[in-house]
Amino acid sequence: MNKPDSKRVKALLLAAPIGQYIGEQGSEILAECTSSEYEVADNDFLFHQGEEDHCFYFITSGHIALVKERKNKDKKPRTLHILDKGDLVGELSFIDDTAHTASAMALGNAQVICFKEDDIRPLIMSQPQFMFDFMRAIIKRVHSTVSAIGKQQMALSDYISSGGKGRL
Repeated sequence: MNKPDSKRVKALLLAAPIGQYIGEQGSEILAECTSSEYEVADNDFLFHQGEEDHCFYFITSGHIALVKERKNKDKKPRTLHILDKGDLVGELSFIDDTAHTASAMALGNAQVICFKEDDIRPLIMSQPQFMFDFMRAIIKRVHSTVSAIGKQQMALSDYISSGGKGRL
């Protein structure tokens, strides 16, 4: 693990979806708070369901799948959602200080930047506007995800009620 260059992190944040909400100044503030950057090898876990790690991650390359692990370890985990470069992972557990509700596993090699609570918490007092913008970005992402899931559920419901006649 090593601390990444803050100018590079700022550019990555600005190019990511969160960059449109926190802007150049917010990206610079967040980039200064990076703790470490490291690679997650194919099929390795970033964290497991039920763990508390008091940090969140920014994906700089590759894909991270949110999965439900199965009690029978011989069975593959069930994929819930796939996150890509520029996405945050673990941010909801970070914000509400709860254990992770799913596990995060690399699909192929992935690289992530870690942001620890001890580095972010002081920004609540020193950078309140940034923290407001950051929280707003997280909430907008959640709303977007919930909307997408709702559309998928409706399509599946329509497909099932039609007896499988039609497209999914």
